[in-house]
Amino acid sequence: MRKYNFCSGPAALPEAVLRRAQEELLDWGGRGCSVMEVSHRSADFVAVAERAEQDLRDLLSIPDNYKVLFLQGGATGQFSAVPWNLLGAGSRKIDIIHSGQWARKAIAEAGRYGEVNLVASAEDRNFSYAPGPDAWQQSADAAYFHYVPNETIGGVEFNYVPEVSCPLVADMSSSILSRPVDVEKFGVIFAGAQKNIGPSGIAVAIVREDLLERALPDIPRSLHWKIAADAGSMDNTPPTFAWYLSGLVFQWLKEQGGVEAMAELSRRKSQLLYDFIDRSDFYSNPVARDSRSRMNIPFVLADARLDKQFLRESEAAGLLNLPGHRSVGGMRASLYNAVPVEAVEALVDFMADFEARNG
Repeated sequence: MRKYNFCSGPAALPEAVLRRAQEELLDWGGRGCSVMEVSHRSADFVAVAERAEQDLRDLLSIPDNYKVLFLQGGATGQFSAVPWNLLGAGSRKIDIIHSGQWARKAIAEAGRYGEVNLVASAEDRNFSYAPGPDAWQQSADAAYFHYVPNETIGGVEFNYVPEVSCPLVADMSSSILSRPVDVEKFGVIFAGAQKNIGPSGIAVAIVREDLLERALPDIPRSLHWKIAADAGSMDNTPPTFAWYLSGLVFQWLKEQGGVEAMAELSRRKSQLLYDFIDRSDFYSNPVARDSRSRMNIPFVLADARLDKQFLRESEAAGLLNLPGHRSVGGMRASLYNAVPVEAVEALVDFMADFEARNG
């Protein structure tokens, strides 16, 4: 019996995808071997890669003048790749909104290669809100503007897309494919796979073609977007199994109705949990209401001494991976695309019962 998995990443995968992969594990497409055992340059695997790219293009309506790259190193690798690839055209200034832990990591890495300007910071309220544009302090000549639309750890989500004059870079690791996106507003979108795309081990970067010529001259080959684009993301041996599984997830998403259907599902799931928390005096959510994430919902108990009991009993009830991040504590439920409504209903029922017994 599968349990309900609220892990923030690596996260739940669609059961239908796992079952198909299980069926094909030893005999993929009648070839008598696994997809992990064929050359990445074979016609069979190239077809997998090409379909995965096209399905992702269809899901996000990605224009033809954007390259879709399947890369290694996760989103953390892109913290280095972004400045390496975008700081070679003159200005070394980088505008970044400091919205939480993942913005902090991007700031630290970008600062190794350029001059970081904090456009705004939510640190004054413990990263419990997304700073609005009225608080910005932008550079006049930034090479690019970086932000994190959804902060996984703090459960903060931007309810707007920044309008800037330089290329806009978005780390969409925990929100990609959960709603429609106007890709043309962005210069670069990147995401680690292990939340809404597929298993860990692969990352996606969507890069506007004109930005491929801005790399620093001494950029490491493995981080160079243009080399990856020219090689079809196969300059070196890619993580083929993760790429294959990501492709199956894209197919599953299209079968569910695409990102429009996922947006409605995300709204329903998050509203169900937020509504329960807001009606309770036993639980609370620390995030400003207009900045609440649909993907990651942190919550705390009125009596923190009950945290360990809550986590122990919830796991026994089949509700997995609810501890908050080690840096903030409390609880966190991640409601990515593969988490069904039934999982959230089961969580709310458990929370109500726990409150009745301990409130």
